[in-house]
Amino acid sequence: MNSGLKINIAHLYPELLNIYGDRGNILTIKNRCEWRGISVSIDSIGLNDPIDIKKYDFYFIGGGQDKQQIAVAEELQKHKTSLLEARDEKAVFLAICGGYQLLGHYYQPHNAPKLNGISLLDAYTVAGNTRFIGNVTAKCDFVTPETLVGFENHSGLTYLENETVPIAKIVVGNGNNGKDKTEGARFCNVFGTYLHGSFLPKNVHFADYLISLALEKRYKEKIELAPLNDEIEEKTHNGLIHKKY
Repeated sequence: MNSGLKINIAHLYPELLNIYGDRGNILTIKNRCEWRGISVSIDSIGLNDPIDIKKYDFYFIGGGQDKQQIAVAEELQKHKTSLLEARDEKAVFLAICGGYQLLGHYYQPHNAPKLNGISLLDAYTVAGNTRFIGNVTAKCDFVTPETLVGFENHSGLTYLENETVPIAKIVVGNGNNGKDKTEGARFCNVFGTYLHGSFLPKNVHFADYLISLALEKRYKEKIELAPLNDEIEEKTHNGLIHKKY
C-alpha cells in the first residue's frame, strides 16, 4: 500500500467539456489511488474560478463541442501564465480531444474565428474535411504494456512541432491528423490525446504512469505504486486491440 500519500486534482471546466464519458478518466485516477491508500482531492474548476497552481499536482480537461470550446478558450487565456508555470514545475496535465486542442497554440475551425490556445504543447489544430470515427490501437514506448486503445471522434487535424512529441504511433485508426500515423502529444508532463471512451479505464497502465508522475511532482522523488489486481481491466484492454469498429 501507499498509505499516507496524496495528490490534488483540478478538473477543468467539467460542466462544459465532458463528452463521450471523459469524466471516467478522473474516476479511474481517483479509484486507483484510493485502492492503494493514496488520498485524492478533486476540485471542479468552472468559469471565473481561480486556479491555485501551488495546490494541484494533476490537471484534467475533457472534450466538447465547438460552442463549449469557445467559452473555455477565452477562460484559459486568463490562466495561461500560471498554467505554463505549473507545467514547468512538473505538474501533470491530461487533455482529451477539444481540451487537447486548446493546450496547443490554436484551433482554427471552419468559417469561424481562430481559438487561441495556451501553448502548453507546441502544436496547432485546423479543422479538416473528414471526420475520424472509430476505435484506435496505438503503440506507446514509455509505458508497459506498450499498447494503447481508445475511441476517436474528431475532424480537427493536429500537428506537432519541435520538442512536443507523439504519445504513440497509430496501428489502427487515424490519430492526430490521419497522415503521419501519430496519436496524441507530450511535452514535459503535459499529455494530449484524441482517445475518448474513456481513455484511462481502458489503459490503466497509462493511468498508473500519470499517478506516478503526479506523486513525483508532489514529493520530489519516484514512488513505486503498490500492485493492483487488474485482471478485468486487462481483459477489457486486450479485447479492444486491433478492433476497428
